[in-house]
Amino acid sequence: MAQFSTKVTALANKLVAQARPHLDEFWKYAKVELAPPLPADLKMLRKSAEKTAKKAKQDMKSSRKRFGQITVREAWLNTLVTIEVITWFFMGEVIGRRHLVGYKV
Repeated sequence: MAQFSTKVTALANKLVAQARPHLDEFWKYAKVELAPPLPADLKMLRKSAEKTAKKAKQDMKSSRKRFGQITVREAWLNTLVTIEVITWFFMGEVIGRRHLVGYKV
């Protein structure tokens, strides 16, 4: 029994020694990446969100003006892209179910 406990202790020490560099690197990045945001970060985020909202509003206004100026070729291309996206969605559903008709219950 004494040999077993010495082997287990030696194995545990070896595992700790091998895992130490990986854990040190993990903790180094975890301290930075998992820290809560600072007040300065929140101010910067608010400014960025306001800027993005303003840009999106301008884009919407310009797209409304352009809506009546779409050519038939662009409309057909947009239709084909929409059909392709919908088709891939339904194919993903079939693949996820692993059955063509419905879920196996």
